[in-house]
Amino acid sequence: MKERKNMWEIKQAAQQSGVLEIYIYGDVESDGYDWWTDEVIRSETSANTFREELAKYADIAEIKLYINSYGGSVFEGTAIYNQLKRHPAKKTVYIDGFACSIASVIAMAGDEIIMPRNALMMIHNMWMFSYGNAAELRKAADDLDIINNAGKQAYLQKAGEKVTEELLSRMMDDETWLTAEDCIRYGLADRFAEEDADPAKVAGVMQKANLNVQQRIEMQKSLVAQLRQLTEPCTGEGERDPKSEPKQKEEPNSIMAMLNGFFDAEK
Repeated sequence: MKERKNMWEIKQAAQQSGVLEIYIYGDVESDGYDWWTDEVIRSETSANTFREELAKYADIAEIKLYINSYGGSVFEGTAIYNQLKRHPAKKTVYIDGFACSIASVIAMAGDEIIMPRNALMMIHNMWMFSYGNAAELRKAADDLDIINNAGKQAYLQKAGEKVTEELLSRMMDDETWLTAEDCIRYGLADRFAEEDADPAKVAGVMQKANLNVQQRIEMQKSLVAQLRQLTEPCTGEGERDPKSEPKQKEEPNSIMAMLNGFFDAEK
């Protein structure tokens, strides 16, 4: 099997006529510019690249989108989401490992979202770098509220009545990691995949995300807290009661094994 050289790829499926396969494996990034050569550096995951490639298949019947990404540019990802939503094809999204931050927003463009049981999604409030005087910084905060609300609407549109805006806001405030089971419960995914994700490929994406030490520590703490809750029986919305269900035989946790592999590799 020929290995893809790019983290991102768009191609027409060889075995299925009328089906387009799109891969977003890695960070979503905008185009750059080389001031020395006066040339635009085209990103594989920019909205411009996506738009140009997608336009070649305007009459395609089905799009299969495969995501394994820690996220990236909100502006690029939002544009990609809207491009997909406008496309008339049936859209099926496969979360091959991680769909974090803006990558999870892109996933919401799917008519059907499929997740392996050991895949993860992370949702949080948008953030950005800003500089300037007091008035400019206040405007940046106001702009960020508007941008964040746009992303929130993508989740709400997909989830329907399965999640309230209040609950979604709390989860975004808390930078929440969601298992496939959580995503299906909240309407952010539709069904489980038949096979689990490949832990090696998932860990590779996390290593390519180039997180700093503090980000890795915070992510690990968040994951541990989220996964610990999954081991306790539920008493109500978001709460667990260890007395309400009998103890079950402990089995290897594929999600924890996957994450442990990643963090061991980072030491």
